[in-house]
Amino acid sequence: MKLLITGGCGFIGSAVCRMAVDRGHSVVNIDSLTYAANPSSVAMIEGPNYAFEHVDIRDADAVTRVFETHKPDAVMHLAAESHVDRSIDGPGAFVETNVMGTFNMLQAARAHWDGLSGAAREAFRFHHVSTDEVYGDLEMDDPAFTEDTPYDPSSPYSASKAASDHLVRAWHRTFGLPVVVTNCSNNYGPYQFPEKLIPVVILKALHGDDIPVYGTGENVRDWLYVDDHADALLTVLDKGALGRTYNVGGNNERTNIELVRTICELMDKRDDIERTDHASLITFVSDRPGHDVRYAINPERIRDELDWSPKISWNEGFEKTIDWYLDNRDWWQPLIKTGQFGQRLGQ
Repeated sequence: MKLLITGGCGFIGSAVCRMAVDRGHSVVNIDSLTYAANPSSVAMIEGPNYAFEHVDIRDADAVTRVFETHKPDAVMHLAAESHVDRSIDGPGAFVETNVMGTFNMLQAARAHWDGLSGAAREAFRFHHVSTDEVYGDLEMDDPAFTEDTPYDPSSPYSASKAASDHLVRAWHRTFGLPVVVTNCSNNYGPYQFPEKLIPVVILKALHGDDIPVYGTGENVRDWLYVDDHADALLTVLDKGALGRTYNVGGNNERTNIELVRTICELMDKRDDIERTDHASLITFVSDRPGHDVRYAINPERIRDELDWSPKISWNEGFEKTIDWYLDNRDWWQPLIKTGQFGQRLGQ
């Protein structure tokens, strides 16, 4: 298929682009190249099956032009402002991109789909990629999120993603647009911009800097390796039922402090790093406003209906991620030189 992928120079989007091309699809990557995008994350797939469009999804005319030019068989919509702390400091950009940008994508996709016929119209899909944060907060003994959990977003980021989810479902119910929706747990792995927890811990530990942990570190997240997520997204695109939502989790639930200590222990054991007391760098800092206590995914639907489960679990993914950051300093060192690492946001 020819896949139109938004946000394909970002962390998850680039993983989807790489995997899609590797599996024989053609990819058209729409990306506005914000601070969190990096074209080098997809440089290895440049060729006849890959095209790049430097387009901001907030620009409706530009989005329409891309559809008219490339005539995709399906859409995978990942482009979003995604960092909770940044949404606290500047929520406007999150509403503009995540809500209005999704509206523009839906309108352009609907016009494109209306012009299709036969097998092409039957096969078209709009896959909207979202987050488990739309469900809000769980107490420690609450059952995990299911696809029927009511929405209760806590941050400007999660509220904007919840709004975009509702738009996608409305375009399905009102206009018949063939959509699927996925809500995932916290992603980690190679090519993640170093403002998220795991790359922050790895790079702070590597440089001997204080490793900041919000509050008491008892907040719980489920961790999903990014290549597992990309595989799940392509599976849902191929096999998911129209109008259906699928929660994607990693079966890897941990407190933040447990996660940080795990990464420190893994780095302690490496022969190529002299330091063996990385946990001594852990520093507790003031908590994030509105910090949700726990997220957890019930993965039964995607497992039972689509026969998908994560392949990477527990420490294996963390070891692979540490290896990648140590082996690919040329990817992240320029970000540190430009001051895009280590600053506390969202206070």
